[in-house]
Amino acid sequence: MITAFGWGSNWPLLKMLLTEMPPLAARSYAGFLAAALLALVALAMRQSLAVPRAIWPRLCLFALLNVTAWMGLSTIALLWLDAAEGAIIAYTMPVWAALLAWLMLKEPMGWAKIVALCLGGTGIGLLFAGQPFDIAADKYLGAAMILTAAILFALGAVLAKGGPLPLPPLAVVTWQLLLGCAPLFIASLLVEEVALGAISARGWASFLWMAVMSLAISYLTWFGALRRLPASSAALGTLLAPVIGTLGAGLLLEEALGWPQFAALGCIVLAVLLAARSAPVAPRVAAP
Repeated sequence: MITAFGWGSNWPLLKMLLTEMPPLAARSYAGFLAAALLALVALAMRQSLAVPRAIWPRLCLFALLNVTAWMGLSTIALLWLDAAEGAIIAYTMPVWAALLAWLMLKEPMGWAKIVALCLGGTGIGLLFAGQPFDIAADKYLGAAMILTAAILFALGAVLAKGGPLPLPPLAVVTWQLLLGCAPLFIASLLVEEVALGAISARGWASFLWMAVMSLAISYLTWFGALRRLPASSAALGTLLAPVIGTLGAGLLLEEALGWPQFAALGCIVLAVLLAARSAPVAPRVAAP
């Protein structure tokens, strides 16, 4: 629930921030700040940040899927999509995660999970139907980018569940944010111009919320959920994020809200409750 709130609330705030800060810079700077904060917390708690040499390839792969692809593609897509449109398309992710977990991890697709997926898909469909989605080419490009990000993030979640990294939780999130944001930062240096002095107080507030809540805290709680729940059930819990993002877009950006949004809220809440009841708690992975 913390992850869903942190990620969902970020969509309208990120959309506002992108009017003052380029997308790759916004994400990479916030990711580096979040990594630094988590590293300080790890040091204060005496958790080691050391990474054994054999783990580096998997750590880099997870960072590319969970951070670089997800944050990079979804943020650039918001240049052409509304915040609500972006959140709705991004959170087809639980569907891909459930299918990949069934195929790759042999997680059972019981009736409760299937009904939850159908309810979640119905909710997302209602949200999508309520949006004035234009047919311009850039809209299609933005939608394709976010859909790709959702599939790659789902793959990262399933791989992380199937072969969790034997590292303390803070180390896992710190390194993934640092490694995953590095390509975004390099690309920003090459193609973007950043004027930090021109950013308003509202822009800095959005930036800090993204760094602290949407990245540092929410990624930590996401990987914590993956340690305790089947990958498909953890992903289903994030179906609340597009509802939060859509409602936030209506309040902060004055994007249209109506009966589809509120009907979707009911479907998605039922999906999350049903998924939670059907999900056995997985044993915790002990840190070394």
